[in-house]
Amino acid sequence: MTTVTLTAPPRPRTRPRMRRRVLAAVAEHAVLIALGAMFLIPLVFVVATALMSDQQALTGALVPHPVRWRNFADVFAQAPILRYLLNTLLYAGLATVGMLLSSYPAAYAMARIRWRGSTAALIVVLAMMMVPQQVLAVPLYVMWAKLHLVATLVPLVAPFFFGNAFSVFLLRQFLLTIPDDYADAARVDGCGEFRVMVSIVGRMAKPAIAAACLFNFLSCWNSLFNPLLYVGGNPTWWTISIGLTQFKSLHAVNWNLTMAATVVFTLPIIVLFFFAQRAFVEGANLTGIKG
Repeated sequence: MTTVTLTAPPRPRTRPRMRRRVLAAVAEHAVLIALGAMFLIPLVFVVATALMSDQQALTGALVPHPVRWRNFADVFAQAPILRYLLNTLLYAGLATVGMLLSSYPAAYAMARIRWRGSTAALIVVLAMMMVPQQVLAVPLYVMWAKLHLVATLVPLVAPFFFGNAFSVFLLRQFLLTIPDDYADAARVDGCGEFRVMVSIVGRMAKPAIAAACLFNFLSCWNSLFNPLLYVGGNPTWWTISIGLTQFKSLHAVNWNLTMAATVVFTLPIIVLFFFAQRAFVEGANLTGIKG
């Protein structure tokens, strides 16, 4: 009696298989990798220049040698960076709170409550989104000047407590997707409209609320026109955008210090974006939902 031994075919090597998978993934995402590199190369250039010396920054060198970390200390020594940061955080934080307190109830009323004139209100909101802020700059400045509030943060923060057109539209689009059954069940249990708005619908609208707050905070952080218009003459209330512009004009020759200041001003918002990336991506898709 003969015994037949079956042998399995040899498996391909693991390393060539992994290499093929990596190459296939790179080929599938080649366009995305190229676009990502296009966005990252300027940031890498800014960081590299921020770590160079004065002489090296004026040359065509791409890698700092030696690395000069002292540039960041020089930036804090030559400009009140912390004050600019605190002013910007105060401005963006209060503006975001005001936007949320005013825009969310308006969006809830337009999306969840049936009342005569809701369509006209939506048209007004859409029209306000299309009006450039420069068109309203002169009459608003005259109004705040007559109230003797120019050179303070009040003209920058107060308008957000009266609603923000983009935030109202963004929140309304999301609230339209929430089924009415939850709110109806809460009303049957005795909940008032305010409690339904805050406790029931508000909890389900957390992604939209987070996205609206993030968009508003980023817009205030990067804003230059309004801060320059209202507090440009009062250095005590300068924001980061004004401070960076002033620092660049004073140190136009010292590109290493200018780039170091740019990194300092940009780093907090990059950290915020990475922590709130999900809300940012979700919010980017909300305006295309059910109308």
